[in-house]
Amino acid sequence: MELNVKLQAFEGPLDLLLHLIDKNKVDIYDIPIAEITDQYMDYVRQMETENLDVMSEFLVMAATLLDIKARMLLPVDPDEEEPEDPRQELVDQLIQYKIYKYMSFALKDRQIDGAKRLYKQPTIPAEVRAYEEPVDLDELTQGMDLSILKKIFDDVIRRQSDKVDPIRSRFGQIKKEQVSMEERAKGFDSFIRKNKSFGFRAFLEEKNDREEIIVAFLIILEYMKSGKIRVSQNGLFDDILVESLVAE
Repeated sequence: MELNVKLQAFEGPLDLLLHLIDKNKVDIYDIPIAEITDQYMDYVRQMETENLDVMSEFLVMAATLLDIKARMLLPVDPDEEEPEDPRQELVDQLIQYKIYKYMSFALKDRQIDGAKRLYKQPTIPAEVRAYEEPVDLDELTQGMDLSILKKIFDDVIRRQSDKVDPIRSRFGQIKKEQVSMEERAKGFDSFIRKNKSFGFRAFLEEKNDREEIIVAFLIILEYMKSGKIRVSQNGLFDDILVESLVAE
């Protein structure tokens, strides 16, 4: 009775060698070349293919295995300190092939997972995109009384007035060019992006005149309302800490 045996298909000679190594549970860095070569040759003898290119690849590897097997049977030169392992080049090829093989498995899994996903263009209504979450002023001020801010503001203004020389103040003055709130707001926006926290009193005291102090105070109130900054105070007599909530 004739027995037909269907051989497992391999993608190439390296794929067959990896299969034989895994099947025999041997170390890829210490291949029993004689045993693996015999099993490889048994497989090649049973191959039936009309593709000469494929068959030639397996035959070239068979010749390589036989060459390695023969070289390993030769006696080792005692004068050679570290004799070259005839299997090393084959081991390097197998390792590289194994890396790419498992990479292909990972890419195939991603392809399968990706095929299960559907994508669509965003269809969010303009009203929803334009929505901004309301700002909780109580949370921003953390229970503080805004009268404390006003008290500091009045104190800084009074100290500015105290600096005025009653004699020189009667002299003629050169008016500064008026600066719009919008331009000052741009400067403050740049300031809070670089300074994530600063003292409220210290910030106002850096201003040169009443106009700058008033404009700075109004801008701080506006930024608190819009949720771009948050104020807090550790102690009753401590300066109020202004914290920037704007990303750099």
